[in-house]
Amino acid sequence: MEMLPLAFTGGWASGINAWATVLVLGLLGRFAGVEGVPAGFERTDVLIVMAVLAIVELVADKIPYLDSAWDVVSTVIRPIAGATIGALIAGQNGDLGTIALASVGGITALLSHLAKASLRLAINTSPEPVTNITASTVGDLSLVGVLSLAALYPVAAAVIAAVLLLITIVVALLVFTRVKRGWRTYQTWRARRRADTGPGTGTA
Repeated sequence: MEMLPLAFTGGWASGINAWATVLVLGLLGRFAGVEGVPAGFERTDVLIVMAVLAIVELVADKIPYLDSAWDVVSTVIRPIAGATIGALIAGQNGDLGTIALASVGGITALLSHLAKASLRLAINTSPEPVTNITASTVGDLSLVGVLSLAALYPVAAAVIAAVLLLITIVVALLVFTRVKRGWRTYQTWRARRRADTGPGTGTA
């Protein structure tokens, strides 16, 4: 397995759910014989802990506003996880420098995390009929699908991860723009209403 694409894909996935990323990689390494997966990820105790934490995040990620609070807490965790995955991949194979792969994983995880957090916050404040469960489920399925693809076609998986990251950023920006426009419209309406009622309205 090519290490640079794996580090990039692992970083992207870590920005969505760090625990699920380690879990999926560990399962692929242990049961599918995928090369390049850090040996520590395949340990039974690690898989159990990651499974529990991944389930907790899967649930929290589908509850409005709790998901955004969880994203705030994960601002440090996810980039560190991405960098750690990159560093461990480098240490496992030695194809590229540890710092290089750690940087790729960490930076990609940070970008992925910020894009996801921004999109989910926009969804929480948007009147559009897009539920947290739908957005979260799409992210979960994308994570598992792209990481699984990386086992056979790492470059293709990295390209897909990059495209999904770009799409998430663009959609988040578009939704935020609409939310800000709607908020300004509401503020204008509220100001006009106050002006129409006047300070003396309702007094004897």
